[in-house]
Amino acid sequence: MSEESLPDDARPAYDDAPEEHADALPEYAERVLEVAELIPPGRVMTYGDVAEWLEEGGPRQVGRVMALYGGAVPWWRVVRADGILLPGHELRALEQYRAESTPLKEASRAAEGHLPRLDMRRARWDGGERAQGHT
Repeated sequence: MSEESLPDDARPAYDDAPEEHADALPEYAERVLEVAELIPPGRVMTYGDVAEWLEEGGPRQVGRVMALYGGAVPWWRVVRADGILLPGHELRALEQYRAESTPLKEASRAAEGHLPRLDMRRARWDGGERAQGHT
């Protein structure tokens, strides 16, 4: 995904950024990360859910923000809509899901790597009570 597909304020700053703001997160990225921090343990939101909740961007933009900046928040709680664990981070995510009792669907023996998927019907969070305070 190219940075051109991100909202203007979600594009990483490069050499043209003033030195004192070089570490500042774009406003859109801050908002995405704030939503990730609101998701309760044991629950998940899809990339599209986050974009819809923010009423800005889309799943790809949220995914890009999470890829660039998500390491400091519970990244495992922002997921693909199909419930497949994040490629390359499956074992770390699975450890978190099990620690938080996130609903999983156990993998069949025929599944590649025998990794479970998230049970999206049970694990998905819609913003619930915290969403009512959202502006």
